[in-house]
Amino acid sequence: MTDTPAFPEFVLDIAALARRKRSVFEFRLDSAQLTALKDELDLSGLRKVVFSGALTPAGKHDFALKAALGATAVQPCTITLEPVTTRIDEDIERRFVADLPKLTDTTEEDEFGGTAMLEDDSLEPLGREIDLWRVMSEALALALPDYPRAEGAELGTLKVTEPGKEAMGEDDLKPFAGLAGLKSKLEGKS
Repeated sequence: MTDTPAFPEFVLDIAALARRKRSVFEFRLDSAQLTALKDELDLSGLRKVVFSGALTPAGKHDFALKAALGATAVQPCTITLEPVTTRIDEDIERRFVADLPKLTDTTEEDEFGGTAMLEDDSLEPLGREIDLWRVMSEALALALPDYPRAEGAELGTLKVTEPGKEAMGEDDLKPFAGLAGLKSKLEGKS
């Protein structure tokens, strides 16, 4: 795999950016870019992608990105596999910082058994370049529904059993539900 971006126009060289004023950008994806992003995110379809915003100097070395992302994505329904169209309109904020705050100790687990993370998820490390394609694709991936559903699609119930036997119902799968009935019977006898 190469580190060369497929679309270099999305990569901004930090040294070339203005240090005292905003750098404005707007990308309206062409068919090759739409296809690449659709394939990257494993979508059935993608159209009307517009990514626009500005990079503003923040402090001596850092940059703040404020952008808007608009897209129409098509994904398969998780139940019926029918196409589900979703309109995405997201505001995006990122801070590219030269000195990314270090975690106190990334090898120790937190109280829930996971590793420690920065609280501010808008922070990004600032290198020599800012790859707006990566920012755009990440934001779109996060905005897409995890489990798209076609209108009217319902998750039915599945009953499986051996031939000649009665299938278990939902009440059979809740063994403690019968205890309430037993308790009331026992209370009625005394």
